[in-house]
Amino acid sequence: MNYLEFAVWGAYLTSMGSYLAEAGFGSIIGWFYSIQGVVSLFMPGIMGIVADKWVPAQKLLSLCHLVAGLFMGATGFYGMTSGCEIGMLFTLYAFSVAFFMPTIALSYSVAFNALASNGYDTVKIFPSIRIFGTIGFICTMVAVDLLGFQTSSKQFVVSAALSLLLAAYSLTLPASPVKEQEADKSSPLLVRIFGLDSFKLFKKKKMAIFFVFSMFIGVCLQITNGYANPFITSFKDVAEYADTFCAQHANILISLSQISETCCILLIPFCLKKFGIKKVMMIAILAWVLRFGLFGLGDTGSGLWMLVLSCIVYGVAFDFFNISGALFVDQNTDADTRSSAQGLFMMMTNGFGATVGTLSAQAVVNTFVYDEGVTDALAGWRTSWFIFAGYALVLLVLFGIIFRPKRPLTRPTDTLSPKGEGKVSI
Repeated sequence: MNYLEFAVWGAYLTSMGSYLAEAGFGSIIGWFYSIQGVVSLFMPGIMGIVADKWVPAQKLLSLCHLVAGLFMGATGFYGMTSGCEIGMLFTLYAFSVAFFMPTIALSYSVAFNALASNGYDTVKIFPSIRIFGTIGFICTMVAVDLLGFQTSSKQFVVSAALSLLLAAYSLTLPASPVKEQEADKSSPLLVRIFGLDSFKLFKKKKMAIFFVFSMFIGVCLQITNGYANPFITSFKDVAEYADTFCAQHANILISLSQISETCCILLIPFCLKKFGIKKVMMIAILAWVLRFGLFGLGDTGSGLWMLVLSCIVYGVAFDFFNISGALFVDQNTDADTRSSAQGLFMMMTNGFGATVGTLSAQAVVNTFVYDEGVTDALAGWRTSWFIFAGYALVLLVLFGIIFRPKRPLTRPTDTLSPKGEGKVSI
């Protein structure tokens, strides 16, 4: 399930920008990536309540993938037609994404329920299962590259086929019983759907500062997903780099980022215990500075090592922020606010932050790369990456000055294993 869930996403997430640029829609790449953040503000909440109250999670997972797959297939086939209009293409894609984004949380629900009902410790077992999601993501990235679909709407068809396959497979997954959550009755339905009840956490200064910075860090999350592939592919237009392997196979190079991600997960418990949340988060922001800066300095020729290093530090940038941030929220909130706090963390990062980030990145790239007056696109790309690196550097300094967590709050029962070994206070 995890393999297919993220294979669906990997088919287009890192290469869609190159297709849009090739199709003449390079100036609106940001809209295609920002819609993921927009729908993440409400669709997971809506589907979560449906799964809790009316439809078992595994059946709703199947339904969502069925609808998402049909719309994604329509997106792919429409993109192959002559006279393809951006309005219709975006509409079909937006509907697909709206039903796909909730499936990530639904797949977690199905997995946690199946493991817990069979007596497994989810904290110990699930990471080894979740890693197959990243493997699936990498496999479809590479497959789309080798099939020559990086600049074709056929990548959407690949995603659609996998989504429909998972829709069928989901019906065979263990049942997730429908149940009413008593705690949810304290807030109106619409308030819970949009996650507004979680904003009461802003009353705590430490958490308020953390969530605000999470949003600003979240700005970085989708920038390279949207623009790394078009940037690397653009080296094909420069005679010096036209025949280099990575200029021809950008997705294979970018897949190193996901490989790094799988490795860096293993470092998090040690780093949190050794350095604490503030230093770990600062390491993550510094990694974003390097991620963007190395892109600005590298190329697919003699400077390839810098692009490779940028992909390697991505694992630190992504994991140290997302996973460490989630653990911090878990350990610094009470039981009755813990779930809403995690929802707020995701809303601030993948919702508000990622949406603002992709639209802002679009404005920068359009100015320096896709504007009609631009004569040196490669120089424009470098300028754009340096701007993004500068933003992350300013964020690093401000975070170091403003975020000052006191003695960590640790739940008495918080452990990383049933016997209490490996306990981490952050």
